[in-house]
Amino acid sequence: MVEIIGSAKEDQKMAGDLNQKVEEWLRWDKNPKTRDEIKKLADQNQTKDLEKILMKRVAFGTAGLRGKMAAGYACMNDLVIIQTAQGFLKYLEQNRAAALKAEGLVIGYDGRHNSKRWAQLTTTIFVTAGYKVRLFGDYAITPFIPFSVKKYGCASGVMVTASHNPKDDNGYKVYDCNGAQIVPPCDRMIQNSIMENLEPKDSSWKVEILQNHPLVIDPMKDALDSYLKTVIQDMIHPDYIECNKKVGLTFTYTPLHGTGYMPVEKVVQVVGIKIATVPEQKEPDPDFPTVKFPNPEEGKSSLDLSFKHAALNNSSVILANDPDADRFAVAEKNNKTGEWKIFTGNELGALFGYWTFQTYKKFKPNAPVNKVYMIASTVSSMILKTMAKREGFNFVDTLTGFKWIGNKALQLEKEGFDVILCFEEAIGFMCNSKVTDKDGVSALALFSCLVSQLYGNGQQIVDKLTEIYDYYGFHMSNNSYYFCHEPPKITAIFKRIRNFGGKDKYPSGILNNKYKIVSIRDLTTGYDNSQPGNRAILPVSCQSEMITFVFDNGLFITLRTSGTEPKVKYYSELCMSPDVKDKAVVESTLNEMVAAICQEFFEPDKNGLIPQTR
Repeated sequence: MVEIIGSAKEDQKMAGDLNQKVEEWLRWDKNPKTRDEIKKLADQNQTKDLEKILMKRVAFGTAGLRGKMAAGYACMNDLVIIQTAQGFLKYLEQNRAAALKAEGLVIGYDGRHNSKRWAQLTTTIFVTAGYKVRLFGDYAITPFIPFSVKKYGCASGVMVTASHNPKDDNGYKVYDCNGAQIVPPCDRMIQNSIMENLEPKDSSWKVEILQNHPLVIDPMKDALDSYLKTVIQDMIHPDYIECNKKVGLTFTYTPLHGTGYMPVEKVVQVVGIKIATVPEQKEPDPDFPTVKFPNPEEGKSSLDLSFKHAALNNSSVILANDPDADRFAVAEKNNKTGEWKIFTGNELGALFGYWTFQTYKKFKPNAPVNKVYMIASTVSSMILKTMAKREGFNFVDTLTGFKWIGNKALQLEKEGFDVILCFEEAIGFMCNSKVTDKDGVSALALFSCLVSQLYGNGQQIVDKLTEIYDYYGFHMSNNSYYFCHEPPKITAIFKRIRNFGGKDKYPSGILNNKYKIVSIRDLTTGYDNSQPGNRAILPVSCQSEMITFVFDNGLFITLRTSGTEPKVKYYSELCMSPDVKDKAVVESTLNEMVAAICQEFFEPDKNGLIPQTR
């Protein structure tokens, strides 16, 4: 067993606690691979490694669970999934009992290593307890899960996926009975329930019982057919379908080795467009062999093969989904220069804002626009807010993440409003209230109709984007991130920012006050000097770092940590009136300010931060 050398009582206690955790793991884990990993580390007296993975636990928080696949309580593995599912079952029995008894829950999985097995382990635990489970019989896109929760009236939904994370990661995403991602205090209640149900039951491992089990239903065909009708066909105006067929564009499409190809192939038949799928990336592959990161948000590094195949197919527009198809990306070749432009999430948000509003008016020409809402997260472009002021509809922003956006959309719908678009700058779009989460497949369907109309009128996407900014004013963003694999350094960076001008004094400006800060909102501490009593009105969480600064020239910048990755992120936007026409000056000012903020506030060289590279 593990030996820790040291005479102090604290060291001896730690040695005893660690030995207890090692013995516990070896007693509970029935997966030979992960069990042997822990045994090998213990036999080799790898104390530090064992402490990292056994003395800490992966926490249930943003998007449920997400982490590296390996042995130990701090990682994703069979035992952690069983403990999670056992605790989640008890939570649902106590808090969603009626729906659980009536319709059980729905479970899906992507093409990553272990995803199917962890979906089966979860299903085993629930059917053993006597509850119905709609387990997708093949790889599913994440949007199918929230859609199915609402369609069937389930108590909850679980999607085993790590979305766009690297190949060594996996995750466990949970939806509430309303079809939206869980929000506090549900996450804390689930975490507490997990901790009260850690010891795995022998029955929890027996996935063989699922074969022909009467409580297991495969909803794939029914859910897909319903999705195509209510999410896609009912969202697309018949005139758009005729335009798609008439213009006859061929789009290059990539699912990035994920689950998107099958549903997208069905969707394009409904909306009347043609796609040429990148063959090397067509089928799910857990190793993502052709990309460094399976995330279209990374830009050219993830779309290289798409560019090549677009040339072969004489295609000017690339449509992409991330591996679980909840995100959507677009690239376009300039017909004059031949250069490719990859649109940012904020640029796509502007285009979706224009197009969903036009679509709404086409379906409901006499409906009052003051009953319409659009939603964006607080780190996303405020272009929708600008549109709302000019067009007469409503806008509201929320905390980062579709768990907040989706639940806000449901609240507004209950109040009698039509929520026609929700978006987040990380290429997440919700264009249909049937799916209360971002949905890259329905976004693809709606956006392709806009492209067909533009190309049919002799325009490109970038031309429409220019028109939007000419009409509403420049909304120019500069967003990126630093990698930081040492959490204490991140904590120190944000502590320094909060005491920049002395104890409890935030920065007053940058570049020797060339640009002055006029307001500060800190959603970690709850401070907001733009609100009465300096108290923030958006929800506050001490579990993550998030500070927004507003400068005297109209720049907004938010500094925050990622909930799922070892990153320090920044999101900036400089919003100008339509009278400002010199884009180069706006861009130069924005870049100067962002560079100064990163250098002065983060001190990246001193703190060993690794900048994003694309």
